[in-house]
Amino acid sequence: MDQRNHAIDAVASYFSVLSEPTRIRIMGAVCDEEKTVSQIVEEIGASQTNVSRHLGIMHRSGVLARRKQGNQVYYRTADAAMVDLCRSVCKRISEHMEEKMPLRGELLRLLPQPKRKPKLKQPAG
Repeated sequence: MDQRNHAIDAVASYFSVLSEPTRIRIMGAVCDEEKTVSQIVEEIGASQTNVSRHLGIMHRSGVLARRKQGNQVYYRTADAAMVDLCRSVCKRISEHMEEKMPLRGELLRLLPQPKRKPKLKQPAG
């Protein structure tokens, strides 16, 4: 296989991380703040076994980072580009839905835009 095909396979592998709805839900859960496995399980409504399996896949791919504190494991996003990609896709899909459709609002809430810090006013000169 030539280098171009290796590069294409790498891109496909990157996109495949989000090819499963549970992983998109996990991204939505941790996109703004780090959470424990228990918090993620509760937020997305999946079994701990299923969530743990997907967290492992996402961690190995570099999308999520984790840290252990006592007997708790915390996960957070480690790949800002993947978060931006998710937000862009959710926004793009929502733009093609009628504003009154409940799904549109759910897509926009799935991966909220990052909270922006207010700009500080410069002192008058």
